[in-house]
Order: sequence, then structure tokens, then C-alpha cells
Amino acid sequence: MTFTVPALRAKAARKRARQPLSLVLAAGFLVLAALTGLLAPVLAPHSPDATSLLDSLLPPGSPGHLLGTDSTGRDVLSRLMYGARLSLLAPLGVVLLSMLLGTTIGLLAARAGGWADAVLSRGMDIVFAFPSLLLAMLVVAVFGPGVLAPVCALAISYTPFIGRIVRSVALQESAKPYLESYRVMGFGKMWVTLRHLLPNVMPVVIAQSALSFGYALVDLASLSYLGLGVRPPASDWGSMINEAQSAILQGSAWAGLVPGVAVLLTVVSVNVIGEHIGASIGRKRSEEA
Repeated sequence: MTFTVPALRAKAARKRARQPLSLVLAAGFLVLAALTGLLAPVLAPHSPDATSLLDSLLPPGSPGHLLGTDSTGRDVLSRLMYGARLSLLAPLGVVLLSMLLGTTIGLLAARAGGWADAVLSRGMDIVFAFPSLLLAMLVVAVFGPGVLAPVCALAISYTPFIGRIVRSVALQESAKPYLESYRVMGFGKMWVTLRHLLPNVMPVVIAQSALSFGYALVDLASLSYLGLGVRPPASDWGSMINEAQSAILQGSAWAGLVPGVAVLLTVVSVNVIGEHIGASIGRKRSEEA
């Protein structure tokens, strides 16, 4: 049985159109988590701060409390929905800020070359060598607990991850003839960088940022668990795990297990999507080569 070239291309296109089940499930979970946090005031069955000592540590499936209650009688499902807001928005802020800084520094290093490239590259190496969580803890120690300080600190820590990748890809693209042709035609370096080089770099930036989102989520949840993150009455999934420690010691693990599973599923879902984006970019580059 033989196939013509158009038939093989059509078969490959149909194969790419059938997305893996893991990707569909990951995207569906992230959309569900985002919508749950966005619509928490409408969907949550109770106020996240409503306490009732008579209803403390109710197990999952109790009347009016689908996921049970914590040690102060607060509804776990309601707190999970409201906690999704900060748990997803804060890592998103880290990713967007690190994307902006990393892309800018990486492009500057690649296009400037010489001593500027050396200084920027060594600066990224220094920041890269410093543990992100430790840097965030030091910043919190100076500015106090909250959301803004850890987000800024983690964004700075994640900048080298993106900056080094952008620099590498930009150097590869800069060696291609089409950029030299634009220079010969009289177009400025800034115009060529923003108009042609940046769009070719962005897919790699997006793939790396998707993976960074999961790391940022875990780091921010860890800070909240240590009491260095969000301040009451605000809450996220990390602070929910922290508040459930006493319940876990009493044998009621669901109050801490539910937000822990939420963090786990979110990180896995983001990693699945990030790896799929990275694989797609790799296939595209292989086809172009």
C-alpha cells in the first residue's frame, strides 16, 4: 500500500488534530479551576470565613458540606473556591513579570553582544545560582508577609530561566539569513528585533513560562504554609494546609488533603500543557530544518 506526499501530510495533520487525553484533561481541569475561583461568590455554598464550632471537622459528604469542614467549622469547599483566586493569580503574576524581564534581558544580551552580553549573562548566572524560595523568604523578612513581595522575589528568581533560553534562541535566529537581509535593506536593529525576532522567540518563552507557573505555585503555597504568604482573612491553598495541621493531628486529614490535591493536580496539569507546547515547538523546528 503506497501513499502520496499529500496523503501523508493529511494523515500527519489528522494525527496532530487528535489531542492526547492527558492534554484534554489537563486543560479542562485548569479551566474548571479558573472558573471556580472567578465565580466563587456565586458558586460557593457558604462564606469562606463563616465559622461554627458545632460543625467543626465534619467529614466529606456531610449535609451542606460536600468536602467537610475544618477545625473551626468553615466549609472546605467554599474556602477551596475562594482560595483558587490567589493560588492561581499570584503564580500568574510571577510568570508574566519573569516573562517580561527574561525576554527583555535575553534579547538585549543576544543582540548587543560583546561586553553587554557578558555582563547580562553573568548577572543571570548569579541570580540563577540563588535558591528562589530562599530569596523569597529573605524578601518577606524585610518587607513582611503578603503577596506582592514574594511575587516580585520569585519573578526575579525565575527571570534567568527565561532569559537564558531567549538568549540562546535569539542567537540561533540571528545567524539566519533573513535577519541579515533586513539589515542590508536598511531596517533598524530595534525594528527587526521587535517585528521578526521576538515573534520567533515567544513560543519558547510561553513553553518555559507554562512550566514556571507550576514551580511558582508550589513556592507560593510553601510560603503560605510557613505563614510567610497571604495574610488573614485572605487565604490560598497553602494557608489552608497550614490551618489544617491541628485537624490532621486529630485524625481528620481531609481539611489539608483537599487543598493539597488541588495544588498537585494544578501543577501536573500545567506541566502536561507545558510539555505538549515544548514538544510541538520541537516538531515544528524539526520540520523547518
